[in-house]
Amino acid sequence: MRDVLVRLTDLLDLGREALLCQVVETKGSTPQKAGALMLVNPDGGQVGTLGGGCVENEVKQKALRRLGQTGADRHTFVLDHDYAWADGLICGGKMVILAEAFRGPEAAAYFRAYRDRLDAGLGLVEAVAIDPERCGAEAIGERWLFGPEAELVAGLPRRDPPAAVATLVEPIDRRPRLASTRGVAILPVLPRIRLVVVGAGHVGQAVAKLAAEADFDVTVVDDREQYANPDRFPMADQIVVGPIDEVLPALKTTPHTYALIVTRGHGHDEEALFHLAPTSASYVGLIGSKRKIRLIFDGLREQGVAEEHLARVTAPIGVSIGSQTVPEIAISVVAQLIARRNLGPQAVETNAFARIQATDAPEAVGS
Repeated sequence: MRDVLVRLTDLLDLGREALLCQVVETKGSTPQKAGALMLVNPDGGQVGTLGGGCVENEVKQKALRRLGQTGADRHTFVLDHDYAWADGLICGGKMVILAEAFRGPEAAAYFRAYRDRLDAGLGLVEAVAIDPERCGAEAIGERWLFGPEAELVAGLPRRDPPAAVATLVEPIDRRPRLASTRGVAILPVLPRIRLVVVGAGHVGQAVAKLAAEADFDVTVVDDREQYANPDRFPMADQIVVGPIDEVLPALKTTPHTYALIVTRGHGHDEEALFHLAPTSASYVGLIGSKRKIRLIFDGLREQGVAEEHLARVTAPIGVSIGSQTVPEIAISVVAQLIARRNLGPQAVETNAFARIQATDAPEAVGS
């Protein structure tokens, strides 16, 4: 998405025309979900994708016919038509796609505001009119951008949204979902998550790689430069080398931070958890066996760490898939992180220590 917005705003800032195609509604199984963007160049090139195949090609050709025109076109594709046979998309899904040629300073200001908020990583919601009669908009494709608190940031054209639109937008902390209702597409972009991986060993490396591919911003922490370096972690946004008791207290955390403790030893794990459990990070996970976790928690109690902080630690970590190898462990851990990001706190049981005291069920990931 960011690549599309960068190219789009660059073109508009240069006074050029930009053809944007956006999926605004889907039903059933589709190659892309609502919110997907594709920028079409006048020469037929593109940035971004709507899922490929004949649908994308047809939309591209329709978009090119909008050069020099105003307003948006709405295109509906049911994926059991002839083009679906050609692409192997016989899944019965439906895609609604808007195509519009944007130009001028007003469009540039709107999409620059979108790009800036995307870069800030705090989350946003875009509302796009797909049925003006139902939502009170003046035209198909009219759009409004809302910030994390559901505050209006920008409109295209520049005017306030109808009440029927504004009442549909929720603050980001309520984790709004993609929706098409009352003639409006609600397209939230949830806050970016920074994943702090404490421990640059084999598990930390495998988790960091998968997490980066799953669109987490990865920070790696370790006290060993021979392990925590760009050669081993080219996917990391940040690598911090230094003693845990110095690095972690200085590390800024927010509710959009996840922390994963996978160091090389129990002592380092305990030290890391001592610093991370009381922070504002909304997910703190600790790798290990049930016995190891009990020992670490007992040690932290003796150091005065509050029960409320220990209770929110996820330990053991990972989805229970019978993990044995390092790649399997990484898959199970990143799957849990994705579930926590996409589905919210209810997707991950955090008070796991109480659970492992009460049951002998095997943990998802051991040390």
